[in-house]
Amino acid sequence: MFEIGKLIAFVAGRLLLVAGIGALLGLLFAKVIPGILLALAVALAWQWIELFRLAFWLRHRRTADPPETFGLWSEVGAAIVRLHRRKRFHKARMLAVLRELRESTSALPDGVVVLNSAREILWFNEPANSLLGLRRGRDQGIRIDNLLRQPEIQEFLVRAPGDRSLIVRMERDRERWLLLRLVPFGEGRQLLLARDVTETQQLATVRRDFVANASHELRTPLTVIAGYLEALDTDPEVPVALRGPLSEMRRQSDRMRALLDDLLSLAKLDASEAEIQGAPVDVPELLQQLQRDAKLLATRPATIELSVDSAQGILGDRAMLHSAFWNLIENAAKYTPGDGAVQLRWWVDADGGHFSVTDNGPGIAPEHIPRLTERFYRVDASRNRETGGTGLGLAIVKHALHKHDARLEIRSAPGDGSCFACHFPTARLSGAHGN
Repeated sequence: MFEIGKLIAFVAGRLLLVAGIGALLGLLFAKVIPGILLALAVALAWQWIELFRLAFWLRHRRTADPPETFGLWSEVGAAIVRLHRRKRFHKARMLAVLRELRESTSALPDGVVVLNSAREILWFNEPANSLLGLRRGRDQGIRIDNLLRQPEIQEFLVRAPGDRSLIVRMERDRERWLLLRLVPFGEGRQLLLARDVTETQQLATVRRDFVANASHELRTPLTVIAGYLEALDTDPEVPVALRGPLSEMRRQSDRMRALLDDLLSLAKLDASEAEIQGAPVDVPELLQQLQRDAKLLATRPATIELSVDSAQGILGDRAMLHSAFWNLIENAAKYTPGDGAVQLRWWVDADGGHFSVTDNGPGIAPEHIPRLTERFYRVDASRNRETGGTGLGLAIVKHALHKHDARLEIRSAPGDGSCFACHFPTARLSGAHGN
């Protein structure tokens, strides 16, 4: 308000000055009113001329020089010049930043594609040309799913929003594997990131093939050795002094055979990259069978109880589910004291189907829990050797659950026992409604 008041006072003062000059000139000719009107008309005409000169300069400021004037118009012209210079400075700075950004993104080995809310391409860097086959100038403005037509990529692009990833083998170049990530940002926009993981996938394939082939080739000689050891162990002519070493050799050969079986199971799970569609599996019947098998284990707790709260089953692979559930039950039975108890439970709720194995064993320290599903990871190596564990059971569980869109939850504390729970989404449920 103070600035507006000063402006009004300034304009009023200028008008009074012009009117006063016109009145003085009018007195000379005894025409005071016409003198005032003439002075105001001249002042207005001068203002129009200055305004026209300023407008002309604004339209042709790239080639024309600023008009030379004085007074208020001089201040207006100077302010416009300062704004124009500031604008040019910020524009040059922004262009430099954009140039550096383009150069840095072009130097990245990963492809970067900017998509709008309709998944139309707004911009992409140079590596996206070779990785995704996009062409600059022609593909901008086109929906990305109209250019990348592979079914798995199409499904990946239309999934629920969120930071997600996909490893896919490209159809146009069968030797190339890409890791695709879709990251939301801004108002409905997304970043599609593409990374070449061909070498990593090839190394993983070599590792899987080596493990599978080595395990398969070792089974035959190990079977022969186990057969001879069994024959010697039961031969009455073998000296008594050799009975103990032979029994230990048989136990270790059985442990090696279990290790090879687990390695082959993992190799089969790794070989299949797609999720398991499968058929309806009667989970209550499967768990009842596993409970009976667990009661026949040589090392087991006094109580193994089963609680089935739903008759619904799971859409999946029965052999994989059998392996996953059995590994959890067998682990609990091995590490629970003879006077302890293991609780098996199957239930269904709004979040899906759930299977849990709870024991009152020694429990697991918190620092070990995140690594339990790693291959060959052992909380206590000596205890694992005593129980005949291979260190692969929970890795098998994790892989089998992943194939069924499920996850493994582990809750445990030293002295409080452990709970291993498998959580299946509602889309995996089948069969009758819960009891």
